[in-house]
Amino acid sequence: MSRTGRMFQLMDALRGNRHPVTASALAERLGVSERTIYRDIAALAELGAPVQGSAGVGYMLKAGFFLPPLMFSADELEALVLGARWVRRQGDTALAAAAANALAKIATATPKDLRDEMAETSLWVPIAPPRPEDDLFVRPAREAIRRQHKLRISYSDEQGRPSERTVWPFALAFLDGCRLLAAWCELRAAQRHFRIDRIRAASTLAERYPTPRHELIRDWRAEHGIRDDS
Repeated sequence: MSRTGRMFQLMDALRGNRHPVTASALAERLGVSERTIYRDIAALAELGAPVQGSAGVGYMLKAGFFLPPLMFSADELEALVLGARWVRRQGDTALAAAAANALAKIATATPKDLRDEMAETSLWVPIAPPRPEDDLFVRPAREAIRRQHKLRISYSDEQGRPSERTVWPFALAFLDGCRLLAAWCELRAAQRHFRIDRIRAASTLAERYPTPRHELIRDWRAEHGIRDDS
């Protein structure tokens, strides 16, 4: 691989992480020595790339740095198309449209127009009938999570018993055949999971919940042993 190609891969590795990455981890990923990584990091910095960090601590790209679009490998292209097709099947109408729009932007923003290649990708997700509750309740849940606002829901449990809840939604899982909302429940004073298809009514409140979302997610991951792979 040429040095230019390796440096592009190094930039991809850096922008794919929110936390500092050590030179040894970068060297293992790129199949080069740590000394080569140090040289390439120095070269990137000289070219104006806002690389932060130091040897022994790790490196990361400064937030907000924009990289020109690069060519995608066949595997990367298939992953993008398959992921977008899955979202179009699982999400609400707005999320499905956003997935299609994102693919269109990616296809036309690269040096080579990829629309034909994307259309011919032979990886598919089975199309399921639309779920009325997706537009009724998935979208309000997503918006409440994004804004960190409380959500008022009318809910029926597994036995069909109704209850009124005010919850602090912080995560939404799109499982096969089920959408699951993770939230702090004021009624139970504890974290709970709510099936979207058991919600009978939902309204987003103007009030922000008092605990930051990242803290709720951290506690939820710790309680359930969920790794942070982001």
